[in-house]
Amino acid sequence: MDLSRRGFLQAAVLTAAASGLTVACGGSESTGTKNGKDLTLWYWGGALSDKVVAEAKTHFSSQIKLTAASIGGDFKQKLTTTLAAGGSSVPDITGIKGEDIASFLPNADRFLDLNDLGFKKISSQYLEWKTKLAQTKDGKQIGFPIDIGPTALFYRADLFDKAGLPTDPAKVAAMAKTWDDYFALGSELKKAQPGVFLVNNISSVFNIAVGQGTKRFIDEDNHFIGDQDHIRAAWTTAIRPYTLGIDAKINDNTWNAAIGKNLATELGAAWHALDIESAAPGTKGKWRVCATPGGPANQGGSYLALPSQCRNPEEAFKIISWILSPDNNAKSYTDATIFPASPATYSMEAMTGPDAFFGGQKIIEVFGPAAEAIPVSYEAPADSAVMAPFMAELSSIEAKGKKPDDAWNDAVSQAKQIARRQGVS
Repeated sequence: MDLSRRGFLQAAVLTAAASGLTVACGGSESTGTKNGKDLTLWYWGGALSDKVVAEAKTHFSSQIKLTAASIGGDFKQKLTTTLAAGGSSVPDITGIKGEDIASFLPNADRFLDLNDLGFKKISSQYLEWKTKLAQTKDGKQIGFPIDIGPTALFYRADLFDKAGLPTDPAKVAAMAKTWDDYFALGSELKKAQPGVFLVNNISSVFNIAVGQGTKRFIDEDNHFIGDQDHIRAAWTTAIRPYTLGIDAKINDNTWNAAIGKNLATELGAAWHALDIESAAPGTKGKWRVCATPGGPANQGGSYLALPSQCRNPEEAFKIISWILSPDNNAKSYTDATIFPASPATYSMEAMTGPDAFFGGQKIIEVFGPAAEAIPVSYEAPADSAVMAPFMAELSSIEAKGKKPDDAWNDAVSQAKQIARRQGVS
């Protein structure tokens, strides 16, 4: 699993409009002369289980020679450049990151429609909301879901206990059912333990609050709606912990040091569990998980796609549907903590056991229901670029003491400018 994924969402929106990024290719194998019996697969570290990919090579070896390449650097830039150049360098199968899928939909003709190859027959095995995010308005399916990032509230049971608060996940979930409830809990923590904080930064609250809704920054008619009530409400929610003094104002450079000390809760996706475990191994057994205040959201999760130059679409589809079958998704979770988009996997042994780091809690009992209840929202190709000013202005509030209303006005103004440059009305 890629341990840098904790910060990928904020990094993605802050660099969405950037260009000219350096791209490197690492860990790839020589492809040689390709034909219908030689297929190439591009992905990045942590996107797929290396063990399952290796098994796929063996499983299909009598029909296909599958060559896998792990692409370093900026994957999207590398893929975009290669697709534009065309020719034999285009992979037959490629990953597409979840935060990038919307930007590829306007150029869906560069990919094969997976429905023509049999995806419709098996689509019910995968979460509908995740499938739709890789679907064009006319129903073309360009992405096969790999994984998702259902959110939850991670919390330190030991710090809650010291503050005289409940520690049982069901009781904490009831106490933090809404954002207001959650912030009230944070105020109680602060009163009992002045050096303990509720949230790491307000950008993380904003990101989840936006994801809990059915609308984002641009509507399906390509109109900017980032100045409307639903975004203002998410902004107001994010500002609350700052004004209440329960915001730790942590950036990525100081998060590792804080997570094992004075941070009582963390809002994050399922994959964030491994980030916490890696950064704070000494807190093993002290963490628990419960439902996200205000309802679930999704952070992350990717796809496999077949470029239109794919040399053997039928065999390529067999390969990706095998790699991403519910059974192999269970192996991927065991091997690389890749949270699957196939609900049937949630009841398999690989995902139902107790987690020692979380005090023996069966955390799938939180993440499974969250995954199936995530709201469907339209994400426009320019969504990440338009969101970037909001994230930057929230950071300015914390780092520079900027007034929240001034920050909001500047965020909206900058977002509108970016939207116009991106062809959004």
